Order: sequence, then C-alpha cells, then structure tokens
Amino acid sequence: MKSLNILTGCLIVMAGVSFTSCSDFLDEKPKTALTEEQIYSSPEYAETSLEGCYKNWRSSFHENIHYLLVGTDEVQSGAYQALKEDGMRRGALDRYDGLLTSEVSYVEGPWNNRWKIVGEAAKLVKALKPERDASEYVGQLYGEACFIRAGISLELAMIYGRIPVLDLERIEAGELNYGRRSMQEVWSFIINDFNEAEKYLPDTSSPQRANRYAALMLLGYAYMAAPEESGMRNFTLAKEALEQVAVGGPYSLVEYYDLWDYNIKNSAESIFEWQYENAWPNNNCIQFALGSRAVQSFFGDACYMAGYDHAVPTQWAYSDVEDGGIWEDGDIRREENIRYDFEYYGRTPDLSNISWEDIGEDHDELKPHIKKYEDFRTDTHSGMGFNNMWNSGKNIPYLRLANAILLYAEALNEIGQTSEAVKQVNRVRRRAWENMLPADKAWSEGMSKDEFREAIMTERVRELFAERWRKFDLVRTGKFVEYVKTRNEWTKRSGTIAEYNRYWPIPLKELDQNDDIDYTDQNEGYR
Repeated sequence: MKSLNILTGCLIVMAGVSFTSCSDFLDEKPKTALTEEQIYSSPEYAETSLEGCYKNWRSSFHENIHYLLVGTDEVQSGAYQALKEDGMRRGALDRYDGLLTSEVSYVEGPWNNRWKIVGEAAKLVKALKPERDASEYVGQLYGEACFIRAGISLELAMIYGRIPVLDLERIEAGELNYGRRSMQEVWSFIINDFNEAEKYLPDTSSPQRANRYAALMLLGYAYMAAPEESGMRNFTLAKEALEQVAVGGPYSLVEYYDLWDYNIKNSAESIFEWQYENAWPNNNCIQFALGSRAVQSFFGDACYMAGYDHAVPTQWAYSDVEDGGIWEDGDIRREENIRYDFEYYGRTPDLSNISWEDIGEDHDELKPHIKKYEDFRTDTHSGMGFNNMWNSGKNIPYLRLANAILLYAEALNEIGQTSEAVKQVNRVRRRAWENMLPADKAWSEGMSKDEFREAIMTERVRELFAERWRKFDLVRTGKFVEYVKTRNEWTKRSGTIAEYNRYWPIPLKELDQNDDIDYTDQNEGYR
C-alpha cells in the first residue's frame, strides 16, 4: 500500500557514529539513533505533532468546504458550477450521475488530506499509550491523539463508508492490513478512541484543543451515526454522553448574533472552535467560495459579499414555511444564516457583467446566498487593508452547545422520552426568538416520536445551516435520497440519484496504489 503507507519514512536521528569496519557497523545499532517510538513518545515532540494535526484538521474543514456542503437538500452548487465548471464534472456532486467517479479530484482530495492526519495521530496513539498513566500531561496528549484519530476517521466513514482501521499495534502484529474493514470494526474503533479521549482529556483546554466535552459530544454523535449494520448504534449510550455536555457541561447558549460576530471568539457556547486570522496562511478563504459572483463582478474582490457561488442555499432552505421552505415568522436565524439583499452602499449589482456564463435562465448569483461566513474586515470600507474576500478569517465554532442539545434531544426521542426531548429543543428555539418564544412557535410536548423525528431534521438546518453537518445527518438517518432528490435543484433535474450515492467512491489512485484494496472492493455503483 502506498497512498496510506504513511507509517514509514520517519526521520532517524544519527550523529557522530564511529565504526571500524562495514561488518561492525551493520551488526551494531548506532548508539545515538532514536527509534520512531522514542520520538513520538517524547512529550515535546508529541506536543508539536498534535499542533500540526489540529492545524491540518482545520485546513481539511475549510479548504474546498463546498465539496461537503453541496449535494444535499440544504446547499447545492451555484448554477455556473453545476452546469459549466470542469466539463460539468463539478456538478456531479449534486447530480449524482455518471460523472461522479473515482477519478475526479473532488472525491480524491478529502480522502488524501484526512489520511495524512489520521496517520500522524495513529503514530502518537501507539507511542503514548504505554505511558498514558505516567502523568496527567502525557495522558492529555494521548487523549488528544485519540480524539483527532477518531474525529477524522468519523468524517472519512461518513463520506466513504467502510475505511481502513489505522490501529498500528494490530497492523504490526499482522492482525490488520490497510484494507477496508467491516462497519462493525470501523465504528467500534472510532467509538473506542472517543471513549479513550473522554477518559484522558481534561475538562478545560486552550482554544483549538480538545477537552473532555468535545470528546463526549463526538462520542454521542458516533453512537447515533454508526450504521445499524455495524451493531454499534446505541441511542441510550448517545444520550448518556450528550447529557454530560447538553445538561451537565459548563457551556451556555449565547445570543445567536454573537456566534458569527468576528469580534467574539470562543464564546460560552463554543466547545471546540477553529481559529483563523485575516492573513495567509491562517485565513480560511471561505467567503471566496461562497459569496456572490455578480457582486464580485460588479463591486470587485474588496466587497465582503463577493465570491464565486460554489455553494448556495437550496430553495427549500432559503424559503419561508408558507412557500414550502423552513423559515417561520420571527426566527432570527433566517437573516443571520442567509443573505437575501445585495444592496451595497446604495447600489445593487445586475447580471450584465456575467452574461458570458451562458447558462440561460438559471442565473442564481443574486438569489439567496450563505451569509454567516461573511467577514467585513476584508471589505475596503473596513479600513483594515485586507481588501479581498479571499482573506476571510472568522473563527468557526465547529462543536457548540446548541448542536449538542439538539443531538441530545434526538437521542431522548429515540429511547421514548419525547416530551423531555421537546423541552430540550425549545431551549434552542427560545434563543431563536430572542428568548421570547411565542406560544405558537414552541414545540408541543404531545408530539409523537415520528413527528419529532421529522421535525428535528428541519430544526437542525435552521440552527446549523451550512455548518457542514447536513450530509452526515442525512446519511445517518437514512433520509439522504428521499430529501435530496426533491429539494436539490440539480439532483432533481438529473433524476439519477441512487441509495448507494450516500457514500462517495474510493479514489482511483487509492485503488491503484493500495495492495490491500482490490478493485472489486469499490463502493457499490461506482467504477
């Protein structure tokens, strides 16, 4: 295996070795050599390595974020991307047609970027495990390595289905290879890592470092996301993990406006937050992808609303309830999540400057766009000198309390505690009406279990719009095809989505280079 063979090539430190003959040299190990185990078990090295893992995980979140936002009922590709870009291959992420193959870069990128992080974390887990009880500090480093390996493995499993299990002890013992494992093995591995992380992580941590509550939240999600065929899905255990975060944790809901205010970082609601700045290499560039192409063409790069339409809300996700959408009268999340108005200092762009796109009546550059990542600091009128939407750098609360509460409520409903689940959802909805929830907007404690299942999926879109949870939520609940084929414009037009499309294909380069994954082991439906 080559693409995943990230366990070799560690630098060996050698210096000042003397020897009398070639034979003597071959027979005696250099006295100053450090084994890989010694390097990775060093707290100083482990600290540096973990910082690199977090940084790379952060990059995997924001780089081409639109790849994992589109193709759902919540977000779809902009019209130009869907109909023109890359010979229409880009639009395959929404159409789910014959152009969505193992060869396209959109499929390969997320795989390659994430396995590098998993490999580094796996080395740390193996090296630190024997010393994890030696001190609180070493235990914390071990817990963080487990958290990172599990967090990235969870993402890979939600995107690609069955994946290799990077347990280096078992690989070196010959019990595992680099092939894809069963769902039971994959999800047991992920859940075990989160359990280890929860055990060894502290209750508090510095920004962009995991703590026990972050591990508990993703542990709860893993119990809910594990496919039924894995035998690892367990809503009771999910409830127990999430309850410690949603009810017993030190976090509190803040004003919804504050969540996306770049002046407010690491708020009382934030459990695990990605940290960014407005300058390379620590900016996130998200606005460049998500802003309006018409705005860019009319006002230029130094307008904070500008961008290139790589991902836009579906009509269902931006419309009001009376128009077949999701937004209820008075819900402040609507305006915070989605931009409807493109007036800029008294002027509004038109489409005349982008007529060259030749996409007929499908122009959507001035239809509603994703708003929450807009960063006014990049605008020429801010006076800060960044002057390009590419420099967007808002922090992103990747794990936050409201999400944990909604997951906790979902788990409660699944174990028959629907009335308590409703109370938890109303905690979040109360905030959405500025803590004055009208009686007709509060969920009824008489709601049935099935009614709750349906309603919670829409509520998660209102609360977590474009925060990159939707595809995973659709896959884990079995609603992927049902919802996407009727709410995503490009999926609906194509009419080719199938159940197997819930997972992407394993990249062709991996099939070519990995001796432990046979071509016959490709995901169903793909070549």
